[in-house]
Amino acid sequence: MKRMVGSHMVCPVCGKRTVGKIGGHHYYCRECCHVIQKQGDQIKVYEISEDGKLTFLRTAG
Repeated sequence: MKRMVGSHMVCPVCGKRTVGKIGGHHYYCRECCHVIQKQGDQIKVYEISEDGKLTFLRTAG
């Protein structure tokens, strides 16, 4: 995956290294507050709505 730097994922939205694993194949960027889901070579980006639901934004990578 090209979005990894060492053992840290680089956020496909903001490009920062403030991404942490939150479970399974899900990651969270503390800089831009997006949820990233990695499935094989495919990366999906989600936004967290006010009620806590995930809204799909786009596929990256």
